[in-house]
Amino acid sequence: MEEFRLSRKQAFLAMLPFLGLGIADVVLLLLWGLDPLWGFMILPPILAVSVLAWVAFRGGLARDRTGEPDQTGFDRGY
Repeated sequence: MEEFRLSRKQAFLAMLPFLGLGIADVVLLLLWGLDPLWGFMILPPILAVSVLAWVAFRGGLARDRTGEPDQTGFDRGY
């Protein structure tokens, strides 16, 4: 089985659009005049999901799984 892992920099660059969309959402909420507390309330989940995306890209959980399922019906990814 072939091991697929991205470097830290590649994983960060792959995760960056998700983080950018989350930060843009917080900025948009603040520009609309909502209470800044709302921005701080939604920022931790955005950061948590970004960290999970980084871990997924770095560890190979987000690799291409195009292999055929085995006889048991499970896709082993190779």
